[in-house]
Amino acid sequence: MNQVHLGHIFHIAGNPQVTEAAAALASFPDGALVIDESGRITYCGARENVPPQDNATVFDHHPGFLLPGFVDTHIHFPQTYAGDSYGGGQLLEWLTLCMFPSEARFADPGFAQQAAVQFCSRRIAVGTTAAMVFGSAFLHAQDALFTETQRVGLRIVSGRGIQTVGPESAEPLMTSEADAIRLTTEEIDKWHAADTGDVATALLHVAIVPRFSLSVTPETLKSLGDLYDSVRDRGVYFHTHLNENNRPGTGEVDSTKQAYQVDSYLDTYDGKFLPGSSVGGKSLLGRRSILAHCVHCQDVELERMAETGTSVAHCPVSQQFLGSGTMPWLRTVASGVNVAAGTDFGGGDEWGIFRVLAEAFKVHISEPGAAGVSMHPAEMLFTGTLAGARALDMEDRFGNFDIGKEADFVVIEPAAVPALQAALDYGVRSDDPGLARDQTLFALLMGLREPAVAEVYVQGRRVRAD
Repeated sequence: MNQVHLGHIFHIAGNPQVTEAAAALASFPDGALVIDESGRITYCGARENVPPQDNATVFDHHPGFLLPGFVDTHIHFPQTYAGDSYGGGQLLEWLTLCMFPSEARFADPGFAQQAAVQFCSRRIAVGTTAAMVFGSAFLHAQDALFTETQRVGLRIVSGRGIQTVGPESAEPLMTSEADAIRLTTEEIDKWHAADTGDVATALLHVAIVPRFSLSVTPETLKSLGDLYDSVRDRGVYFHTHLNENNRPGTGEVDSTKQAYQVDSYLDTYDGKFLPGSSVGGKSLLGRRSILAHCVHCQDVELERMAETGTSVAHCPVSQQFLGSGTMPWLRTVASGVNVAAGTDFGGGDEWGIFRVLAEAFKVHISEPGAAGVSMHPAEMLFTGTLAGARALDMEDRFGNFDIGKEADFVVIEPAAVPALQAALDYGVRSDDPGLARDQTLFALLMGLREPAVAEVYVQGRRVRAD
């Protein structure tokens, strides 16, 4: 039976670049979203123009809003309970003192199972329908994550966190070079498209996920490149961190370049991980590769990422929490690289992509001089929805409400957050209809909080934590 969902609809139509998002913003205050029995969208527009529907079930969400499901392109499953961890200061110290010990607790299968349930529940609560998930080092924990994700009906791309070297506190997470490849291969064979057997229809996908270059060796990177080359045509992903923290001399960026003796951090993922950025293996970059943070990229790195179709997971909440700096919005976007949103929980202390978008606005309007920019609310919505689907190479399946796409969406009830409702009801609106529309979307995205996320749908099916 078809479904008709009524409410104020916002989405970014078509397949624009972020700089074109404002022109692609669609708004239907008295809108209708029609979904067929297969969970695909057959109509999105004004309610008065809905084609005749026989025996359709109508869901009237007025005065609420319908938005595409949020896409989180960088979040850590083994840090489910580690948000707001204090100690150690910036990235490398924080990992050693806080994160490695927290992630080691997932060696306990019962604890990992409990965390998998909590992780999926938190995703549903904030309307994250699809996510690129940095996984646990322990395969039983990954099994729990994929099993629970499939049970509740969310989308996921995840891979076990790979570490072959590191400080003493990381030893429980580390494996030999051979085991790193074996365990990753086993995860791909077991879980990639395991729900349907076809990557074109699956909700479950696997990625190759080294923590970052300092957690592996040139031998590991060579082996991972060979492995990835052998599974690219199966739709497997690559995910890791890049250029997050640049504290002079001791930060992640300088430490990586010194350890590998390379010209750029990106070179280590591009097969050029030998001294002098000499080629030592195959590249891990491509249209199914997502690199988190990219705060301190050289122009040549951004150009190479754009050339290969590699995406950025932009995590401004985390970057503030760890003092990593600000990804330069205008320079990064100008390079042509796709920029999507990531929470980076628990480096970030927010689960909701809508909170990431609000922080992105504040961060980028505060960039110095000509670099400062007031993000258009359509750019914010694009970054948290369609850009995420593009980063996951699934833009043809979800990310907006174009006809034929799978119906991933969230229902927002502003009345659940009185401050949000007040801003929508009494905030000043321009006499210009276009600007008034933008002002409403901006108020919605900036004021959105978890209680207002009333319902969450994936492929037209409502997903629940219980």
